[in-house]
Amino acid sequence: MSTFLIFAIIVIYFGLIMAISYFTSRNRSDESFFTGDRESPWFLVAFGMVGAALSGVTFVSVPGMVGNNSFYFFQFILGNVVGYLFITFVLIPLYYRLKLVSIYGYLNDRFGKRTYKTGSLFFLISQSFGASLRLLLAAKILQFAFFDKLQIPFFLTVIIILLLVWLYTNKSGIKTIVWTDTMQTFFLILAALVTIYSITTAMDLSLGESVNKVVEHEYFKVFNWDSKSGSNFYKQFIAGIFIAIAMMGLDQNMMQKTLTCKNQWDAQKNTLTFSLILAMTQFLFLGLGILLYVYADSIQVSLPIGEQGQFLDTDTLFPNLAINHLGLIAGVSFLLGIIAASFSSVDSALTALTTSFTYDFMDISERSGKEKKKLKNRVLFGFSVIVFIIIMIFSGSRGDVISLIFNVAGYTYGPLLGLFLFGMFSSFSVRDKWVPLICIVAPISTYVLSIYLKNSFNFDFGFISIAVNGLFTIIGLFIIKQKK
Repeated sequence: MSTFLIFAIIVIYFGLIMAISYFTSRNRSDESFFTGDRESPWFLVAFGMVGAALSGVTFVSVPGMVGNNSFYFFQFILGNVVGYLFITFVLIPLYYRLKLVSIYGYLNDRFGKRTYKTGSLFFLISQSFGASLRLLLAAKILQFAFFDKLQIPFFLTVIIILLLVWLYTNKSGIKTIVWTDTMQTFFLILAALVTIYSITTAMDLSLGESVNKVVEHEYFKVFNWDSKSGSNFYKQFIAGIFIAIAMMGLDQNMMQKTLTCKNQWDAQKNTLTFSLILAMTQFLFLGLGILLYVYADSIQVSLPIGEQGQFLDTDTLFPNLAINHLGLIAGVSFLLGIIAASFSSVDSALTALTTSFTYDFMDISERSGKEKKKLKNRVLFGFSVIVFIIIMIFSGSRGDVISLIFNVAGYTYGPLLGLFLFGMFSSFSVRDKWVPLICIVAPISTYVLSIYLKNSFNFDFGFISIAVNGLFTIIGLFIIKQKK
């Protein structure tokens, strides 16, 4: 694929996003950036949220991880569906009843200011790392496909992406992102379907033969009953429930889009629809992963092998085959998908980080319109710098990024999970001043326990560390509880 063609695709794609930004920013209010004026169509939000949830991680990392983890990730997806039901029927009614902009305002009403600030701070840490790692993967692929050919260094590639994101989000924020995410979701799913078609055509397979290739392959192992394995069914399923609740229901990024819906019922329809589309799309990407490995074997393309026999650099499998082996149409569709992943990885995250920090720490709701705009722009720029720094720190990482993201989430979202569950399912108050200490001790205790169990008994927590972390937080809150 020529450098000029790649450049033209990037320019046209960004032009479409800027056009959407222009039309959605007309007639905006001071609150458009934060709430979207609460008039977003629920079906549009649902479809767009799929792209934000998928990002470059599902797009590239999920197909690649099949080589080392078979189909076991689907156990996690099944848990996600249960978690989304909790979000739909428990959390969303709570948020609409309290009329929240930042969802961490609940912690202020329930426990006190220090708990509120602590919860918001853990979100800021979690989202900063999550958004950075998602963008890291997409930026690496764009570097490989385009920017290396122009001899542009990686750090400058990241700066260019962040600058482009800033250009279309700084005016109307979430009001624009609801629409741009819809377009980005479309290109992500289209790229997967085009790649599947290209592989089946190249290997002269019918639809039925392709399905048989997938279900009969050695990687099509869905359930793991080994209790010591990190991919054990119960660990994956339970982790899927709690990570869905934490990384969506307790995440300002995902909930901010949901809260732009006109009313509670629309928001609930949005969440249910989103969960079904997301589960089907993730299953599609797992199936694509097996087809990618089948095709790679047929043309004798292989990944490097680690000391323990696992594949290394699995995140390079999809981009390598799509750009270099599957033809122009597959290459173009993949490039469109990864560009969509680049923007959807970070645009709504930066908006949510800005919203949470300005509402939870800067009391922006008390300021005038001009002051709001100036403060919002400064905070947006500040978080862009933080995302850049985190990306550069992790730029040398290898393996599948999705595992790294969920492992980090287990430690950063765990205290949030414990705070909200304790608040909703107990009648106790707590000694507010001790909550920050509890939320620091809980993830440290989880990490120490996980290392001990792995070294002593070869028992791997896997993604279930978030549940253990949340449990330690709840135990700590019981210790400092007091009656109302």
